[in-house]
Amino acid sequence: MNSLAKILLPIDFSERSALAVRYARELALHFHCELILAHVLAPLHSEFGSMQITGSMLVDVYRMRADQAEGDLNAFEADALAGLNVRRLLLHGDPAGKIVELASEEHIDLIAMPTHGYGPFRRFILGSNTAKVLHDADCPVWTGVHMEEARPVGAPFSEILCAVDLGPQSARALAWASWLQREFHGHLTLIHAIAAHSEPGDEPDLSWRSGIREIAEEELLRLQCEIGAKADLLLEAGEPARIICSAAVRTGAGTVVIGRGSAAGNFGRLRTNSYAIIRQSPCPVVSV
Repeated sequence: MNSLAKILLPIDFSERSALAVRYARELALHFHCELILAHVLAPLHSEFGSMQITGSMLVDVYRMRADQAEGDLNAFEADALAGLNVRRLLLHGDPAGKIVELASEEHIDLIAMPTHGYGPFRRFILGSNTAKVLHDADCPVWTGVHMEEARPVGAPFSEILCAVDLGPQSARALAWASWLQREFHGHLTLIHAIAAHSEPGDEPDLSWRSGIREIAEEELLRLQCEIGAKADLLLEAGEPARIICSAAVRTGAGTVVIGRGSAAGNFGRLRTNSYAIIRQSPCPVVSV
């Protein structure tokens, strides 16, 4: 990967959308890329139901909402994005489907969208539209659950944590993280969570753990050499989401990079934990 040409920002006019714009702005300033702000207006029947509002009234309500959305879209973060190459699109239909469709048609290099979930349990909630985009989009997807609590936006790429499961997507994830590190002259840490072999309360099988750690370390070094990445290595045993998110806190990471879609071999475990990592990460996550 050599650059970012287009970044897609699906927005809903929330505070988190505004924070996502600020992160994307850092990338746009660096790469001189195009930012596409898109708001998707969902069909009214998804809100009201076909029996509550029909005919000409339905048309009038939808037209009013479309006019309001267009005005809000044109004004959204106008000052923050002044001087940048910005295109604003109002789309109609299923939000997740339209976002994925637009990303494919426009050959988007990165989708940046905040996850949703409010209240004391938001750490365990991943918005349905974000989940669908993560599942269906072919390009990397940037997500941020706890952006309000993350480190200042001015340095989101100075400290990068790349988590790999040593499955097929690991090389792509590390290549993306290494490229980001070089572009922003940041520091990269490469982490792998080793599966806990014993049940809680059992005596740990130290010989097994030593052997699996040695294998994993060899694979990480081989991967690092293959990519040409310069990174500190972390190998820790335990539940992946907890290990990775804890490491993000300790290293002061501003961005976590993970692979998406890996499901092969004894190490193909990050796929089943990727949503948990995104939900619990103290900083935004790029799923590659």
